[in-house]
Amino acid sequence: MDICRYFLCFVLYGIMGWMYESAYYTMRYRRPVNTGFLNGCFCPIYGIGALLIVKLLGSIESVPQLFVTGMLLTCTLEYIVSWALEELFHERWWDYSSWRFNIKGRVCLTAGLAFGTMAVLLVKVIHPAVMYRVMRLSGETAGFICVLTAAAILTDIIVTVRHSDRFEKKLWFVDMGPGIFSDGRRSADDNT
Repeated sequence: MDICRYFLCFVLYGIMGWMYESAYYTMRYRRPVNTGFLNGCFCPIYGIGALLIVKLLGSIESVPQLFVTGMLLTCTLEYIVSWALEELFHERWWDYSSWRFNIKGRVCLTAGLAFGTMAVLLVKVIHPAVMYRVMRLSGETAGFICVLTAAAILTDIIVTVRHSDRFEKKLWFVDMGPGIFSDGRRSADDNT
């Protein structure tokens, strides 16, 4: 498979991850939440995680083994990305501190179990269906979509980084406990 089709898979999985995560927080807070690092509807960590799972774990036949290794791989990725974003932008993008069995608030067992389950679904169901559709695109169509998508993502990255001073406002939903931010402020839900 060529680089263009890998890129399309990366983008599709990044969009699916954004949809999953934003839907969770939107339902939790009963108002629209864009959980992604970028302004658009794309979470790169999900695209990267999905491709790593497919490439590194795709040949594992045993569902329990795929579940455990998928959980370990994604939790490691989540921990590293959490640390890197905090070091680069001095903001916490997620915090599992109030969840049981967490490691420095960066990863937790509940999320790991969800990611392990998603790894199994990705390898056994989702990726084969995505590949079927991606491989049916002509080279010209795939290339055109790649160029447009890459331009949109690059623009989003530039705009996001240029306005990094607004991250605190964007990250209102990252809390350590029910309604409380890591610095003690109350969430918008508690102020009503």
